[in-house]
Amino acid sequence: MRRLTLALLCATYLCLSLIVALTLWRNGLGWGVALSSMMGCLGLCLASHGMIMRFLEMREMRGEVEAVREAHRILLDQVVAIDGRVTDVAKIVEADVSRSTALTGEVHLLEQLVQKMGQRIEEPRAPYLAARGGQDVRADRPQGLTEVVKEALMEGRVDLYLQPVMALPQRKTVFYESFTRLRDAAGRVIMPAEYLTVAEPGALVTAIDNLLLFRCVQIVRRLARQDRRVGIFCNISMTSLGDDEFFPQFLDLLRANRDLAPALIFEIGQAAFDTRTGVHARNMAKLADLGFRFSLDKVRNLDLDLQDLQRCDVKFVKVGAQTLLDELIEMENRLVLRSMPDLAAEDFALLARRYGVDLVAEKVENERQVVDILDLDIQLGQGHLFGEPRAIKNDVLAEAGAPPPTAERLRVRAA
Repeated sequence: MRRLTLALLCATYLCLSLIVALTLWRNGLGWGVALSSMMGCLGLCLASHGMIMRFLEMREMRGEVEAVREAHRILLDQVVAIDGRVTDVAKIVEADVSRSTALTGEVHLLEQLVQKMGQRIEEPRAPYLAARGGQDVRADRPQGLTEVVKEALMEGRVDLYLQPVMALPQRKTVFYESFTRLRDAAGRVIMPAEYLTVAEPGALVTAIDNLLLFRCVQIVRRLARQDRRVGIFCNISMTSLGDDEFFPQFLDLLRANRDLAPALIFEIGQAAFDTRTGVHARNMAKLADLGFRFSLDKVRNLDLDLQDLQRCDVKFVKVGAQTLLDELIEMENRLVLRSMPDLAAEDFALLARRYGVDLVAEKVENERQVVDILDLDIQLGQGHLFGEPRAIKNDVLAEAGAPPPTAERLRVRAA
């Protein structure tokens, strides 16, 4: 369109020049003067046209520059506003982390005070113990606790607690860890640290392990009906793995639920795993042949034999977040683990994955720890920050039916 306009204007300027030239020629000034006048008139028209177009282009350009400046000012205002909001969010997060750290410190301090209080309570009892020939006035209590544990097993007062294990950084629940809690007749919850002191000498651990396994099977089947692809870590003791009478029946129960192998992971403490006998190793291999996997927890030594873990089908290793961070030291301007100074700290998780072992940072208590374990390329986390252990309602478990005869016989015989 602009080219057509320019062509018409040039034609107009040429016509005007011809008209001027013809007028001069008709007035008798001759062809020379007429041609000179025509050329001069044409040049004047073109020069005027160029100046006018230049003026219009400059005005249009100034308008565009002004529009760009205005957009730039608006953008700067938005950037300043966003920067202010980010600063406010950073302050809020920093305050939350500070409060969480302070709360954690207060909890640890409270635990220390409780321990000291217990020691002070025990000290005045020394003269009475000496007067009774060294016999504790509470000598009957373990026997009473044993009866409470047996009664809880007989009456079925065995509760299942689940704590989520999250995929990081998405914080999506991909596993649960199961815990067993017993209840006495009054409804008081008995923690493992308390009932295991009498359950292990009283040969009750196998019955507790068996009931825990059945509870886990119930939950896995319920989750499968809801199409939730999650697994459950199920604790098992070396006592159960080495019991010649219990383990064959335990194996039968697992063989009947072999389809759940991808969703059940048996968890063993590192110290128990390192001191396993040939019987334990063979029984673990039988479980592995059915497709079940293993996990190590209570890890204190990070100098792991990854090849041995791979041979034993150990697919997960749980390390306390603070234990892991306390292992970090700086050497030659890089972070390494105290147990493995030749390996960069961020390569530890990658090396474990090459052997089919995933690291799980457990006991995560604050956001600062989450940032640190993500820097170490650890992709699974567990702790009170993500969720506390919660009891599964009995009516939920009842939907899966009563324990099979094998589990029931073990429970009754042990009790």
